[in-house]
Amino acid sequence: MNLAEMRAIVRRDLHDEDDTNYRWTNDELDRHIAHAVKDFSEAVPYEQKAIKATTSGSREIDISTLADRIVIEAVEYPVNKFPRKYQRYSLWADTLTLLGDEVPDGSNAHIYYGKLHTIDAEGSSIPTKHEDLVATGACGYAAVEWAVYAINRVNIGGLMTPKEFLTWGKEKLRYFKAELKRLGRRNRVRVRSLYEPYYPPVSKSTDYGP
Repeated sequence: MNLAEMRAIVRRDLHDEDDTNYRWTNDELDRHIAHAVKDFSEAVPYEQKAIKATTSGSREIDISTLADRIVIEAVEYPVNKFPRKYQRYSLWADTLTLLGDEVPDGSNAHIYYGKLHTIDAEGSSIPTKHEDLVATGACGYAAVEWAVYAINRVNIGGLMTPKEFLTWGKEKLRYFKAELKRLGRRNRVRVRSLYEPYYPPVSKSTDYGP
């Protein structure tokens, strides 16, 4: 699904399909979609693997090039071992420090991490089964923002009053955030089963929850 298709779904759910009298501009809906995508990404990040060279004798790895990073899931070093060796590490800003017994020798490490999902004119990284959930979040944000703006104004036309839009939007957001919480919890359990380090990772900058 690309951005235009996502926008069309959001307009349909908002009953805003009269292109001669849109309540929301494309830019406004795109902003609400981006908001929902960011929230979704925090719960279910876009999974990536990066190959980073280590420095001989140094435990520190620079990960500043990992754009739109949300979370580091695991660090494999040395690589290509069986079973795989996932190292204990600490994270401070853009510096990842290996804390295990292995001292890097300049060979590569594999960094498994989660980043923001994308949606644009070409397509999306959002799993198909979760596209409707992201649309629900975007609808909720759009409805609440419009209702707050319009609630004390007169001559606002449409099938729903601003107060009804506010209630409807809040319900959409309640469902959206409840689902994100459920998906995030399930995703953390899955990640732990895939990448079990020698010891839990230590972060000095971010608490990713239990």
